[in-house]
Amino acid sequence: MKKREVDQTDYYDQQLSTIDEQLCALLKQRKELSNNNPGVPPIESITKWTEKYGVYEDLLNSLFGLLRNEEIFRPQVEPNNFRLHLPVMKAIEKAERLYSITFIRQFDNASVIYLTIDWDVPKNLDHLEEIRRSRYEGAFHLHINENYDCRPTGGRGSGGHSTQKFVVSPALPDDLTGLSLVFTEYTNHLKENPTGLEFVMKLK
Repeated sequence: MKKREVDQTDYYDQQLSTIDEQLCALLKQRKELSNNNPGVPPIESITKWTEKYGVYEDLLNSLFGLLRNEEIFRPQVEPNNFRLHLPVMKAIEKAERLYSITFIRQFDNASVIYLTIDWDVPKNLDHLEEIRRSRYEGAFHLHINENYDCRPTGGRGSGGHSTQKFVVSPALPDDLTGLSLVFTEYTNHLKENPTGLEFVMKLK
């Protein structure tokens, strides 16, 4: 698991400790209230807070930008020690797209799931337009239940076919009975603006 180290200095005003802890508590409360999808305050609010509290506007923009992208700071699990492939062979068709999972790769500390998307390419579709659509078929996010962290880790595609990869930790059990995969599509990887496309694949 990768860990980002905080830049350390030799100086810290201990009088700030209580305030800094309160900031951490407020960050936790903010995350829970927003269901971990806070967005960014409107520019009017940032301007008002800048004037009211004497804080630099660029600092606030940077702060809320970081909080919006909090997921990128979550420690990443790197799959270690491949064990086996679990056959799945599940598919569902939505809006002229076939979404399928053929197998799950099992590691000691994680599972890797590949969601493949296939569609028919119209003969009159411009080649560059098809490349663009192949590279971006929306940003899918995977949810199983509260026991699993599901992280999208990129994808690829071309010519009526694309694949999106997810790392799930801890590893799923080898017996997949009772587990379902819930895929939700958003317009970007920040889980903003759902497109309305969501589907469930029951594994067993």
